[in-house]
Amino acid sequence: MNAPVLLWFKRDLRITDHPALALAGPRVLPVYIIEPELWRQPDTSARHWAFTRDALHSLRAELAALGQPLITCWGEAVEQLARLCARHKVTRIISHEETGNGWTYARDKRVAAWAREAEIDWLELPQSGVVRRLASRDGWQGARNRFIRQGVADTPAALAPVQTSDLADHLPEPRGLGLAPDPCPHRQNGSHATARQVLDSFLSHRGQSYRRAMSSPLSAERACSRLSPYLALGVLSVREVELARQQARAAHGTGGTWGEALNSFAKRLAWRDHFIQKLEDEPAIEFRCLHPAHEGLRGTDDARLAAWCAGQTGLPFVDACMRYLAATGWLNFRMRAMLMSFASYHLWLDWRATGLHLARQFTDYEPGIHWSQCQMQSGTTGINTLRIYNPVKQGHDQDPDGRFIRRWLPELSAVPPAFVHTPWLWPEVARLDGRYPAPIVDPDAAARAARDRMWGLRKADGFRAVSAKIAHKPASRAGDSARASVAARRRARLAKPDPAQLSLDL
Repeated sequence: MNAPVLLWFKRDLRITDHPALALAGPRVLPVYIIEPELWRQPDTSARHWAFTRDALHSLRAELAALGQPLITCWGEAVEQLARLCARHKVTRIISHEETGNGWTYARDKRVAAWAREAEIDWLELPQSGVVRRLASRDGWQGARNRFIRQGVADTPAALAPVQTSDLADHLPEPRGLGLAPDPCPHRQNGSHATARQVLDSFLSHRGQSYRRAMSSPLSAERACSRLSPYLALGVLSVREVELARQQARAAHGTGGTWGEALNSFAKRLAWRDHFIQKLEDEPAIEFRCLHPAHEGLRGTDDARLAAWCAGQTGLPFVDACMRYLAATGWLNFRMRAMLMSFASYHLWLDWRATGLHLARQFTDYEPGIHWSQCQMQSGTTGINTLRIYNPVKQGHDQDPDGRFIRRWLPELSAVPPAFVHTPWLWPEVARLDGRYPAPIVDPDAAARAARDRMWGLRKADGFRAVSAKIAHKPASRAGDSARASVAARRRARLAKPDPAQLSLDL
């Protein structure tokens, strides 16, 4: 009997629109490796593993229904793959390309080196519009759209059972991986069935107000798709979601609020691939400022960082958003941007430290999106407009009655509406009796100081020349024709997007 193909699952925990599964054929050894070292990385958390565990339980049941259950292994990837290949005489491994963090990139390089030496054919397939080893962004958007238009890959009707003693039913609790306690009482469930329910509810009724409701945490909780964690872990594919979006568009029509909402959602799906492509092209975005002039600009302040992480800065809207994120694992994009902006400008904290905390908090942590956004909102790209959010104004704009603040900061329940955004100005602030801190910075003075320092840096000799090179690198180059010129301008906007227009949490 022919040896099975080893199908290595990573961040693609589904059987629908799974190109690697479709190509592998009916005799498959489906494997997921629990890598303890991965879960010791500073951007991982117990809530990430809990969500992954949900998805693995779901994937195991779906594969078992096809005839071959999922094999889960514990250990280092090369060791586990070598052991399975030797035991089952495997000569071919298929997986999807992964644009993950720096650790997964290094791990994949080790696997590739082992596979070459062991004469194992390891084939990696794309599962999104991200292109590996891309020489130029010329034509990238068209290639991405063609990938989406290919339609979803077929799901096998059945898999031939492979006799193995490697099956393991145990998926450890977070503490079994050495992960610190991380209560997240309102975390989304990671199963494929739940993902489909979330997708269907968004496209049938929740999404109609998507465009106008995405900015406020009060309305975004329901009106946003809430699909980002399922896309990040590959419980759903972008093509699967896009197909459902097109079907919804046919059902709701192309005009009115539904047409606007679904068109806006499609753009954000495309932005998702664009930002992941940026990390694929330049992995150093995770670790180094895109514009090197910002290196060493900000320092560390443990007290400020701890207050920001705990939602104890004394700025109510900032603290309410941080506590909401801690309890849910999700936050709408504008509020994510405000948190990062406040940490970088008002608190003058380095984006790498604050970015790691947010990475651990987001159940939808997607490195390609996350680190690009951390740098954009911190002003370290050198090409994006400085966007310094006023946390008090944002509170008045997005939570005018203070309902969101009161829900997540119950210690302010006695503060009247006129002062709930600025309790330090309340004449009776002594009634709080120390239960809520005074602001750790003066928000207006801190913003002015940050603006002066950032613009001073941008006026320095040589800054603009480096910025021009950075802006040119991810953008398509113009051709001679008018059509090429229009396309180039459109693609250049991909390199310098306005953060206010993005909603990459979906």
